[in-house]
Amino acid sequence: MTGDDEGRRTGRRRRLLKAAGLTLAGALVLGIGTVGWAYWHLNSNIKSVDINSALGDDRPAKVTPTPSASQTSQEAPLPTEALNILVLGSDSRSGKENKALGGGSSTGARSDTAMVVHVDAGRTGATIVSIPRDTLVTRPSCPLKSGGSTAVAYGAMFNSAYSVGGPVCAVKTVESITDVRMDHYVEIDFSGFAKLVNALGGVTVTTDQDIDDDDSHLHLKAGTHHLDGKTALALARTRHGIGDGSDLGRIGLQQTLVKALLEQISATNLLTSPTKLYSVTDAITGSLTTDTGLDSLAELMSLGESLKGLSSDRVKTVTMPVVTAPSDPNRVVAKEPAASELWESLR
Repeated sequence: MTGDDEGRRTGRRRRLLKAAGLTLAGALVLGIGTVGWAYWHLNSNIKSVDINSALGDDRPAKVTPTPSASQTSQEAPLPTEALNILVLGSDSRSGKENKALGGGSSTGARSDTAMVVHVDAGRTGATIVSIPRDTLVTRPSCPLKSGGSTAVAYGAMFNSAYSVGGPVCAVKTVESITDVRMDHYVEIDFSGFAKLVNALGGVTVTTDQDIDDDDSHLHLKAGTHHLDGKTALALARTRHGIGDGSDLGRIGLQQTLVKALLEQISATNLLTSPTKLYSVTDAITGSLTTDTGLDSLAELMSLGESLKGLSSDRVKTVTMPVVTAPSDPNRVVAKEPAASELWESLR
């Protein structure tokens, strides 16, 4: 073999190695770029409302946790203090998907579902308290984005707070009737809920009675069913096909559905499937409105990480104690002192 042949082969190998290196570098850049784009996309999905600034100091005191002696490292530890989150399901956003699922326009906003999620100190147990939307309350004066404020309303339906003042008024009204500080606010719309269920591969629920509701287009025999997103949403919204047709019957179904969703999420190992993980995260963030304390993917991930010890069997579901309103048989009011005692237990 001549020196020229050896030189040509060496040069060829160098060119091949260079090409392979460039290809690998390109793949890495593309991969990093894709991950970066995905993170940006998911992060930008989230909409937020600055509730703290809007309400100022006119609200229940925030409980400030005392750092333990072990929390002295430079790396910030995961939070373990008790937490109260107001979770609303709404039909507040217009759009083809929401309209197809029965949602209203953005000018006719309603909070279809309201739950106060109380996470115990240590974050290994939780209580979910449903507030019937037909509850008559004293709706406090709420600041408006356009300036000014709403008037105090006596004997107003609870879900009217969202209609007149959006998330800020919903939070203020809940804090007014409970005297419990809401640490965070989370809202998800119709299409987002349906997408989440579909991204998880559906959800399995058991009903103990037949459901026939033409309004929600839901017809289910008593028993166990695996539901897709559209049917699960119909289950969460149905009221005329069960019990006495009141909101209390619907709340029972919603609580069953929440527990089933928690079990489905727990059983789905998202970390083993990046595609499913992205699909679920996109479904959640794409239809989410939060307070500014949860308006980034990093903050949501931190919250999720702090709740990793919370299993579905450690989650209790209850409804705020109510009785029929003296002024209207189709409305309810808080039952005292039971309601006050419940809220006291969450402070």
